[in-house]
Amino acid sequence: MFTGVPATSQTRHVAGRAVGPVGLGCMGMSFAYTPSTRDDDASVAVLRRALDAGPQLVDTADVYGPFTNEELVGRALRDRRDDAVLATKGGLVVRDERAEVIDRDARPEHLRAAIDASLQRLGVDHVDLWYLHRVDPDVPLEESWGVLAEAVQRGKARAIGLSEVSVDELERAHAIHPVAALQSELSLWTRDPILEGTLDWCARHGAAFVPFCPLGRGYLTGTVGGTFDVDDMRSRHARFTPEAQAVNVRIVEQVRAIAAGVGATPAQVALAWTLAQGPHVVPIPGTRNPAHLDENLAAADVVLDDATLARLDLLPPAEGARYGRSGPPVRPA
Repeated sequence: MFTGVPATSQTRHVAGRAVGPVGLGCMGMSFAYTPSTRDDDASVAVLRRALDAGPQLVDTADVYGPFTNEELVGRALRDRRDDAVLATKGGLVVRDERAEVIDRDARPEHLRAAIDASLQRLGVDHVDLWYLHRVDPDVPLEESWGVLAEAVQRGKARAIGLSEVSVDELERAHAIHPVAALQSELSLWTRDPILEGTLDWCARHGAAFVPFCPLGRGYLTGTVGGTFDVDDMRSRHARFTPEAQAVNVRIVEQVRAIAAGVGATPAQVALAWTLAQGPHVVPIPGTRNPAHLDENLAAADVVLDDATLARLDLLPPAEGARYGRSGPPVRPA
C-alpha cells in the first residue's frame, strides 16, 4: 500500500508534488483504442495497483469517453485521493467519436462549466493539475488561461498547464499565471518538443514536461501492429497504414536490439529514453494490463549509457503524420 513516497528513489515533481518517474495515462481505458474490449473493473484494478507503488501522476480528460474516463478514475480514487497527483483537461468537445471529429471550445463560459463537471465526475473538490487541452483559435489564449488561473484562485485546481502549444504560447500564458506543466507527445518516433524548444522551455521555467504516447500508441513496444478494429483510432492514422508500418518496423527492430543488449523490454527502453530527456519529464504511458503497468513502472530503473542514448537519438523518423490520413479536425491526446 501507499507509503508516502514513490517506490523508486528517482522521485520527480508535478504541480509541486512528488511522483514516481512514470505516471499513468488513462485515456485508453475508456476511449480511442479498441473500446469494444473496455473492462472498467480491470482498469480500476490497474489504477489502484499503480497507486500501491506510491503517489503517481494519474491523467484523464473530460473528452475521453467523453466523460466516462473521468468517472472511471473517480471510482478508482474514491478512497485513495491523496495517493494520486490527479490531472484532467478541458477545452475539447467530441462531435463524432467514430469519425474523430473533435472541436475546440475554450470559451470562458465553457471552461468554467467544464471544471465543475469534471470535479463532479471525479468525485473530488479539486484536481492537482488542470490543463487547457488545446488552444482555441477563436478565443484568445489569455482569456482561456485566465479562467484556468481563476480555478486556482477558487481552489478547484492546485496548478494549471497547457497541452500541445508553442514556446510563444507558453510565454504568453506564463506572464499571466505560472505554467506548472506542458503535456505534449514525445517519444522515439515523435520528437517535436525537442526540435521546437518546448521541452527546454519547461526545464528553464521549472515546469513539468508530461509526454503522452511515449510508447508510440503501443507500436514502440513491438507487440502492436497489423490491422486494427474500425473503432480503434489507429485504424485512421497515417503511421499505422500497412505501408507506413512496413517502414516503421525498422524503428522497432532497432529498439528491440538495444533492449536485448541492456536486459530490458522495448517498452522499457522507449520510456527510459524519454526519462533521460530531463529530470522534469514524467511520461504517462497508458495500459489496461497489470503486467504492462509493472513493466512500465520498472522502466525508471533501466539505465541507458551515453552511447546507447546516442544510438536511440539516431533512429530514423517515423513514416506518416501523427494524426489522421489527411489531418483530423483536431488532435486529441
